[in-house]
Amino acid sequence: MKILVVGSGGREHAIAWRLAQDAEGHELYCAPGNAGTAAVAANLPLKADDTAGIVAWAKAERPDLVVVGPEAPLVAGLVDALSAAGIAAFGPVAAGARIEGSKRFAKEVMDAAGVPTGKAETFTDAAKAKAALPSFGLPVVIKADGLAAGKGVVVAETLAQAEQAIDDMLVGNRFGAAGAEVLVEEFLHGEECSILAVVDGERAVLLPSSQDHKRVFDGDKGPNTGGMGAYSPAPVVTDAMLPEIRDRIILPVLRELKRRGIVYRGVLYAGLMVNNANSNPRGPLAKSGSEVNVVEFNARFGDPETEAVLPRLGGSFAQLLLNAASGSLSEADLVVKDDVAATVIVASGGYPGDYEKGKEISGLAAAEPGAIVFHCGTKEADGKTLTSGGRVLSVTGLGATLREAVDRAYARIAGISFDKMFFRRDIAHRAFERESARQ
Repeated sequence: MKILVVGSGGREHAIAWRLAQDAEGHELYCAPGNAGTAAVAANLPLKADDTAGIVAWAKAERPDLVVVGPEAPLVAGLVDALSAAGIAAFGPVAAGARIEGSKRFAKEVMDAAGVPTGKAETFTDAAKAKAALPSFGLPVVIKADGLAAGKGVVVAETLAQAEQAIDDMLVGNRFGAAGAEVLVEEFLHGEECSILAVVDGERAVLLPSSQDHKRVFDGDKGPNTGGMGAYSPAPVVTDAMLPEIRDRIILPVLRELKRRGIVYRGVLYAGLMVNNANSNPRGPLAKSGSEVNVVEFNARFGDPETEAVLPRLGGSFAQLLLNAASGSLSEADLVVKDDVAATVIVASGGYPGDYEKGKEISGLAAAEPGAIVFHCGTKEADGKTLTSGGRVLSVTGLGATLREAVDRAYARIAGISFDKMFFRRDIAHRAFERESARQ
């Protein structure tokens, strides 16, 4: 097939890389891609948010499929524009992408569909939002309603922190239009995990579970980030839980969206909080009374979860995506290998705050058995590979066990260097702690 992948991060490199593994062979393009995607696809001088440019290229080149990676182009209607031009696209239309673009909308859909989730209220007035805080208790979660590049969520441990977060968003305009409306939300106890469901509007195929690490430092310390690592599968999700997640969470949302006139095709990413005998730590159940609650929905593949999940897939990845985009998805489209995967993010010093760009990266040409280096924020200049983002590389190790996968990822990182690089050294610590407790 002739396939265009839209985006420039580690997620898009992983998508392009996995498409390149398909036995049938594909003609691959990335818009705009990065230094890593250039090894498996032809990078195009088109930004991910250049809807007109991407549609014009697609009309001229007639790809069999366009895979849209980031959330912003989805919310902006890139799939709508491609569909109108007769181009098959993997990803939801703008009305469906609101499930990520508006947290208020997502809560409305969940409530209407009977999906278990935390209690929440929406506010545009700071004083009213602060007045509601006592009814939620502590900790409490403050969320910007719109897209805020993964930085619009504050878990407040004190009343002062919650009030400051509300002021930052509603008074200080910290996130612009994305923070013009905020959600005050019940804090959910338990252990987080991610489920990526490939859906075709009616049917859903659940990819292997994963768990990411949001905090920037070891021991889950420091501010939240876009993700510092992930591993798959997540032990907190048992095989017995997957049908429940599909039937109680994913499919009801698809039906509710369809009731509203929205045929949702692409990825429906469910960020879940598990609070049962298999989770650690545990606390009081959410007000929903369910042991599995939705923290958030995203309208695309997660990052860095994608880098841990996709290397575990066999079969034809392109056919899986095309069948979802065309409304003909089948469980038979999904093939999962026995490998376990662990992904470690290598970041620029200062991330998620201010950081420098343009640092030369060395060691990328080396090879480590069972390890893959995905590029998140890189660019080529004068024959050198330079840093161009906060999250620079996503290094994935594969193995028969989680320990083997983690060790392979860190062994590969040991051969990579750039000025002020850093990474967490405790990826998958919850899984290892669980193993130790059982011994």
